[in-house]
Amino acid sequence: MIRVLLAEDHVMVRAGLQALLERAKDIKVIGEASNGQEAIDLTIVHKPDVLVLDIMMPRLNGIQAAEQIRALKLPVKILFVSMYSDAGLVRQALQTGAKGYVLKTSAGEELLQAIRAVAKGETYLGETISSITMEDSFRPNMKQVDNPLELLSPREKEILQLIAEEHTSSEVANILSISEKTVEKHRANMMEKLQVRNLAGLVRLAIKYGLIDKNQ
Repeated sequence: MIRVLLAEDHVMVRAGLQALLERAKDIKVIGEASNGQEAIDLTIVHKPDVLVLDIMMPRLNGIQAAEQIRALKLPVKILFVSMYSDAGLVRQALQTGAKGYVLKTSAGEELLQAIRAVAKGETYLGETISSITMEDSFRPNMKQVDNPLELLSPREKEILQLIAEEHTSSEVANILSISEKTVEKHRANMMEKLQVRNLAGLVRLAIKYGLIDKNQ
């Protein structure tokens, strides 16, 4: 039996994925998370075989959660399920050590296949994602555009996401159990690293490079 943890912030989507997985006799959903931090916490507690992880989630997004899970050396296989097929985002996701990436638009039988493959330690990329990654890898004359957010520390990314989600410095401080002065210092450091002059510039970069879902 493959033990799966679902991490998806949209309740209806999560319910649909759960219903799909529960119809499979060899897959069992052992927990559900609605944000990246919950995904980490529940992975520690339940030790699933596979973590099915959305990318755009509040608190910590899927990529940040995957990075922390890798840093903690938790023995879980990660499968990203996302509505986004941007090559840069796919590349970031796979660089976390994730074993698979499929699109929500094709999440049906393909998702079941992906979970089974990932559980065995195999890499599974949906057909569309495979095409994207192949195209992305065969561009020898095009310099890869670096994501400027990679200049930020994990804590700075965490703070930037919360700021972009319209939390005040005081709220960010309370959420992360740090001082408001520390939040302001991190914000100043981010503005310097990213060469922006104001809060709006930080938020624009967070949206542009997929730190938050611009449609939410």
